[in-house]
Amino acid sequence: MKKTKKEKPYRSTANNFIWSSKLQLKYAPLGFVIRIFGIPVGVALSYCSIYLPALIVKQAVSGNTFADVALAIGSFFIIQMLLSQLKEGFMVRYIGAMDARFNYAVQYLINERSLTRPYEEYEKKEIRDLRHRAMSATQYNTGVGDFSERACYMVEYVLSYVLFGGIIASFSPWMLPLIMLEPILSLICTRAYQRWCHKHREYESNLSSKLGYAEELPDDFTAGKDIRVYGMSGWLQNTYHGLVNEINAWERKKASRSFVSGFTSLVVILLRDSLAYAFLIGMAINKQISVDEFVLYFAAISQCASFFGAILNTWGGLHASSLRVCDIRKFIEDDVSVSYGNEKADAHLMRVPEIEFVNVSYRYDGSDTDVLKNINLKIKAGESLALVGLNGAGKTTLVKLLCGLYRPTGGQILINGTPSDSFALKEYYRLFSPVFQDSKTAFFTIAETVSGDLDGNYDVSRVENCLKRVGLGNKLDTLPKGINTVLDKQVDSEGTNLSGGEMQKLMMARALYKNAPVLILDEPTAALDPIAESKIYEEYQNMTKGKTSLFISHRLASTRFCDKVVYMEDGQITEIGTHEELLALGKEYSRLYEMQSCWYRDDYGRENNI
Repeated sequence: MKKTKKEKPYRSTANNFIWSSKLQLKYAPLGFVIRIFGIPVGVALSYCSIYLPALIVKQAVSGNTFADVALAIGSFFIIQMLLSQLKEGFMVRYIGAMDARFNYAVQYLINERSLTRPYEEYEKKEIRDLRHRAMSATQYNTGVGDFSERACYMVEYVLSYVLFGGIIASFSPWMLPLIMLEPILSLICTRAYQRWCHKHREYESNLSSKLGYAEELPDDFTAGKDIRVYGMSGWLQNTYHGLVNEINAWERKKASRSFVSGFTSLVVILLRDSLAYAFLIGMAINKQISVDEFVLYFAAISQCASFFGAILNTWGGLHASSLRVCDIRKFIEDDVSVSYGNEKADAHLMRVPEIEFVNVSYRYDGSDTDVLKNINLKIKAGESLALVGLNGAGKTTLVKLLCGLYRPTGGQILINGTPSDSFALKEYYRLFSPVFQDSKTAFFTIAETVSGDLDGNYDVSRVENCLKRVGLGNKLDTLPKGINTVLDKQVDSEGTNLSGGEMQKLMMARALYKNAPVLILDEPTAALDPIAESKIYEEYQNMTKGKTSLFISHRLASTRFCDKVVYMEDGQITEIGTHEELLALGKEYSRLYEMQSCWYRDDYGRENNI
């Protein structure tokens, strides 16, 4: 395990408490107020717990009548029960519900930040690990979920300690330093343990993420086929057991370090109690204190030590919670150093755009080499461009740059002469209707997925028309709910799960519905059968009419539908021209085309339109 240097917390404990309190007052104010009110109730209950035994002894030796004794003890007992029910019955349960609401609100903020973070940043492992830790910190007893609770308990314990310390000091001032010895040593050990845990939190988070993935994979419907057909179940089980063993070893290591802290405290407690109780017994024997005072002081010593220890432990707990809240705030507040302009997209939506790459380069974070190198390319207004090349040539990276998911590390991209980074990011997204190779749907209806509208304000006829244009008309006819069918059978028994080809068609329908001036198709026919693919190619001319389009495909026969073909190799443009021009050039494009075309020629050497 690598040693990591000491890391300064993102924010201080006091600053995190103020931040957490403001949020709680915003999302669950009544719970926060009730928790504050619970402080004096808790102090009163603590005093009752030591005074009741002393009261019973005092009344028992007072010589009063049974009725008087019963009335005094019963009245006090009823008050104690009412306070206990108020604290444990009403307050704790109500606050629990308010805490759940507060935690959901914080989770919403984390998810909102996840969706608004730059895509390029969110691809980084450290960012996704930070999100995992942030979400973990919203669970009860782990971070923000119990921050205000611990803070209120801290105040309660301090007030109780002052009260009980005053009782002890009234008969023996030197007893207080002795009582404080054990909690101080315990705090030193606890803080050392917490610092060690915080230092290795990334290692623990990484283990937890891996185990979570291994636990969820068997329930992944998409992966189910591969797991069974390729006999991966044994491998996955072995991986799962290996991770469990690694986590168990880690937990044993944590437990051993925690045991050292607890054992040290136990030894000091035995020493403290022996001296304190010997002193009290001596005072009782010498008639310096009465029997009921002996019981009161005896209980006060134990309780005072407990409260001082609770103060130190709670402070340690607050510090631990604060460190976890730091993960939440760092994820939510971290302002990625990416600046965007304020250019609106409206003017560019009114005309067919021209796109130009000017000396564009891109390097992935942590890499030593550029994946794209000085790309210079102009796509004329209304032009249809095919982008081809072997895997790893940089095609998809170029598309992500064009869509604004990545930002060039060198050069710039111009839209109608306007630099892409001059646009407000959400405005820039309006210019593009992409169909990416890998897409994922959620538990929304077909209509909501195509339109991107969850409020029911979509154009029904337009949704249906887009679905029919991409070849999903027959599929709709088989669904009782039509476009209102949910895209998940696990959520809705009347829902549907689309095949890979149907999913690609659905994504094309979504692109058609958005009707942005730039259409981008990344391997749109990879999962389609030849007939469906042929129909898509026929529709392609209509889809791109009045638009600037970019078409990525490994099937070079499809490029004849485009005005121009760009061949990429090793992050650079090596060939550019029409399909026929590149064939006549006789270079890599021509060679790859010949390799592919032999599989779809008839017996007379004529090409079939597949």
